[in-house]
Amino acid sequence: MSLVVASECASESFSADYNSSCTLTTCKMPSPEEASTSTATKPNPTFKELGVIDPLLDALSSLSFTKPTDIQAEALPYALQGRDIIGVAETGSGKTAAFALPILQKLWEDPQPLFACILAPTRELAYQISQQIEALGSGMGVRCAIIVGGMPMMDQSIALSKRPHIVVATPGRLHDHLENTKGFSLRNLKYLVLDEADRLLDLDFGPIIDKILKVIPKERHTYLFSATMTAKVAKLQRASLVNPVRVEVSTKYTTVPTLLQYYLFIPYVQKDVHLVHLANSLSQNSMIVFTRTVHDAQRLALILRNLDFSAVPLHGQMSQSARLGALTKFKSGGRSILVATDVASR
Repeated sequence: MSLVVASECASESFSADYNSSCTLTTCKMPSPEEASTSTATKPNPTFKELGVIDPLLDALSSLSFTKPTDIQAEALPYALQGRDIIGVAETGSGKTAAFALPILQKLWEDPQPLFACILAPTRELAYQISQQIEALGSGMGVRCAIIVGGMPMMDQSIALSKRPHIVVATPGRLHDHLENTKGFSLRNLKYLVLDEADRLLDLDFGPIIDKILKVIPKERHTYLFSATMTAKVAKLQRASLVNPVRVEVSTKYTTVPTLLQYYLFIPYVQKDVHLVHLANSLSQNSMIVFTRTVHDAQRLALILRNLDFSAVPLHGQMSQSARLGALTKFKSGGRSILVATDVASR
């Protein structure tokens, strides 16, 4: 997938140096092998060597997960030993599988409802996590319930009454159900995951998480994953984890090794023309165009559609069902261009 960022011109003086006959150029995108900047000297062990069981190995193979990422290779051995984990890793590093695989493996050995709860900062991330867990657990019939804001409480109450194995939730809506949904509790919970903990705390979910921690078992396994280790995250770690192992495979300023980044200084009045040119040049790929405002997302999606590009907008003023519809169309290939504000960043 190509990622295109439509950004403002850096300076007025630069714009003045451009003229309307500015020539557009293209560059050949290197292959993933050519793009790799990994400097690792020691290959990671295989999933089988890490101790993953055959039903999960089959699912990994069907998903084309051929070898563990760094965070998976570092975290899985400790997680499979039953240790609490602090994982410091950037988005896109494979951390979902790093916490999902040990949970699913233990669930295979000891199946029971409401086995694990995963807290995520946004609705979109919760759906993404649930989809990956269901794919990894497809051979064992794992059932997930997604409990997030913007969706009917009654529908979610019905889903919880069916006793799913894993609950993937945003903190606010999960707390609402713990307070108000008759018959629902997490008193037998075995695993708690705090995904993107820095983001959870940036969104002021700290007090709600504290309330949730008070009504779940103290004897449990807890995994905390974060892109950064701030003072707030460290405080949450001390309150929720017992003798954890810290696994760190990234720093605040790193990106995933295969990410290619380019920036272009473009006069403001020519931005749309350049974007259309890029969309045309990369028409064989899917792409995401990030914009600064909702208005820009709507406007660019309309421009692209009028030029026969299959584009769909995604922004915070859309309903949750409309957002999910846009993401589904993009992921299925029904739309090749997603024009989004930062609501899509996670």
